[in-house]
Amino acid sequence: MRHDRTVTTDQSSTGGRLRELAFLHEIAQLATQARDWDELMRTIVDRTTVAMDVAVCSFYLAERERTRLTLAATNGLDRSQVGKVSLAFGEGITGRVAATRKPIAVEDVTVDERFAWVRGFDIEALAGMLSVPLVWHGEVVGVLNVQTRDRRHFEPDEIDFLQTIAALLAGIVEKGRLTAEVEARLAQLTALDAARSELLSVVTHELRTPLSIVRVYVDLLAEVAGGEALPDGASADAWRSAALDQLGRLDRLVDSILASARGEGLTGLSRTPFDAVTAVDETVETLRLLLRPHPIRWSRPDGPQGAIGDETRFRQVLEQLLENESKYAASADGVSIGVWHLEDEIQVYVTDDGPGVPVEDWESVFEPFVRIEGRGRSRGSGIGLFAARRLMSAMGGRVFLEANGYGGSRFVVALPAD
Repeated sequence: MRHDRTVTTDQSSTGGRLRELAFLHEIAQLATQARDWDELMRTIVDRTTVAMDVAVCSFYLAERERTRLTLAATNGLDRSQVGKVSLAFGEGITGRVAATRKPIAVEDVTVDERFAWVRGFDIEALAGMLSVPLVWHGEVVGVLNVQTRDRRHFEPDEIDFLQTIAALLAGIVEKGRLTAEVEARLAQLTALDAARSELLSVVTHELRTPLSIVRVYVDLLAEVAGGEALPDGASADAWRSAALDQLGRLDRLVDSILASARGEGLTGLSRTPFDAVTAVDETVETLRLLLRPHPIRWSRPDGPQGAIGDETRFRQVLEQLLENESKYAASADGVSIGVWHLEDEIQVYVTDDGPGVPVEDWESVFEPFVRIEGRGRSRGSGIGLFAARRLMSAMGGRVFLEANGYGGSRFVVALPAD
């Protein structure tokens, strides 16, 4: 009989070891199959609860500075506290385990002064507790706790088993965290590179309008130099002065490009009051020669319309829209410009007599490098309207398309009213 009992005990021990090995294999598989970190942690604490025959399992993750632990996963306790409950190294049983790197087993935490009660998280119905450290390459990366409702003396083989789970979990946790950090950094660098390219596209596209204006003045001056008469009211000196003004603007735009390359981007746009009517009036006059094939319908309101934004950039957006008209509207088409106060915005519209942009393309034209073909129109290089939206957004405004009431469409730029 004694021999039979020994065989039975050995068989039971062997069966237990096999179950433990199967569990550890399952955990290793989970590390490669889980869809995300949260799912992996939840699954591990759930399976550990069953494997250890306990009521609660909780996992605390050590911060990089190795001074505090933060709850990363739990079952049996309030899961809404994940990411909120935090203990210092050395604080409570969990903190002591992290500080000493040694497991602590307690039969009844209600009578153990080392236990740190966390109000709103810990519950009085729990008694037994086993806490083990997660150590990876000599560093504590976390602490794994299991708790029972009744008093419990944890046997050495139970402590060894939870330590084995913790050792496996330590590698999973640290490698997972390193991977997440690398991916986050890569995403950050990718986003930064994309943003810088985007900003450079926006700012460099602004060079086109002053270059177009300078080209017009150079052509006119060349015609006069060739012996053609000046139009009534025109002055070669005035043309030269206007061209020099645009060259000065080009110089300022180069500074903007350099600021963008340094990472300053569009953060320097001001949000100050200015008169939108004056801004439109002066922009139309600046581009009048560029628009000369088109009849211009600009009815200047009698009074000012106060807007809040960056006046210089606002004018650049208007110039972009008007330059589009000069390039893509048929020469016989008139160009209409208007400004009004609508609710809490000052809105300025630009339209022509053509068919406009199809309704289904009203949003896509503002995407980078998108051109709308058809109806005899092509929307340029595909960056101008994207640049206009970026500029308006950066100063707290917006730009959009809407029906003009005559079968076409019109661009509208809007800023908060002063």
